[in-house]
Amino acid sequence: MLNIFLVSIFILLFIYYSIFLIGILKGLNKEVPAGSEFHTEEFISVIIPFRNESSNILASLNSLENQTYPKEKYEVIYVNDSSDDDCVQKILNAEKSSNIKVISVPDDFSKNAHKKRAIRFGISNSKGKIILTTDADCVHHKNWLKQMTYCFDDETGFVSGPVEFIEEVSFFEKLQKLEFSGLVLTGAGLIGINKPTICNAANIAYKKAAYEMVQGFSDQLNLSSGDDELLMQKIWASKKFKVKFCWNKEAVVKTKGNDSIEKFYHQRKRWASKGLFYSNKLLIVKLILIFLFYISLPIQLILALFLSQIFLTSFFIFLILKSFIEYFILKHGINLIISEKILRYIPIAEIFQIPYIIIAGITGAFGNYNWKERKIKR
Repeated sequence: MLNIFLVSIFILLFIYYSIFLIGILKGLNKEVPAGSEFHTEEFISVIIPFRNESSNILASLNSLENQTYPKEKYEVIYVNDSSDDDCVQKILNAEKSSNIKVISVPDDFSKNAHKKRAIRFGISNSKGKIILTTDADCVHHKNWLKQMTYCFDDETGFVSGPVEFIEEVSFFEKLQKLEFSGLVLTGAGLIGINKPTICNAANIAYKKAAYEMVQGFSDQLNLSSGDDELLMQKIWASKKFKVKFCWNKEAVVKTKGNDSIEKFYHQRKRWASKGLFYSNKLLIVKLILIFLFYISLPIQLILALFLSQIFLTSFFIFLILKSFIEYFILKHGINLIISEKILRYIPIAEIFQIPYIIIAGITGAFGNYNWKERKIKR
């Protein structure tokens, strides 16, 4: 009787997760390439918060200097957030156009908000009607600004853009790229079914009017993360603006993966830390159910050792079906953010994904983490 009860619970969790994945697939099938209908040449402000980016900042500068968007129509604001390496001196000494400036956040400006304080300070010093934010360790296609702005019309307030890990070399980097691509495509699919949930701050754009309407990050200054998806959710929840995903190869922002498991862990822990602070409580419940499905997988293996082999059977059935659906989700990323050859690593990535989601989810929700040489406390 106990076995039947437990298997029934696991089946219900799997059904819920499967419905979630199928919804993402439906959303991806609805995506329309950006730039097919609308175009704008509003003045744009690109805000780039940075801290200790000595090895990356000049490549970032070069890619933004070479944008095809009219130079008189955009500005780039690099916002130094208490760097203690030589990156500030590097960018100050570099040759740059007059539309690119470097500013530093005052020490007493929103001390606990970290990255959000840099973005807020940058926006307060900007003059664009559209804000794009990206990271200093990213590089951009020359048409990045043009393609991202193509997505805007009178109804659109927020645009999430694609992000790609730079071509992988090591086995760990391949797994990271596959896993990260899954997150990007999940965000795109949820936007496609009008349930915007996740995005990546390395490539987002929003109307300053929408940002001001929801009072920016004013209710999130106690969180070090959330400058991307929490803002997106607030703008969507206002019912005043639509949210779009920019489905265009030229809109892809490229960045580096983590070079160690420790850095990967702290990054994912930081991303997971904001989940319990979503304003939509129903969304939190949904995420908890998904998390419970992942926890149920190792539990089934343990139960197979001590109770019945039926749990081993259910584990493999769920894992295979889950992998099958996620394969089709990842296929949507071919020719956008991944190559077809990397899909061969899906079986290994599926196993790797289970412990990382469980560990990062628990420690991110209740623990502290390291970010940019800072120890962040809950």
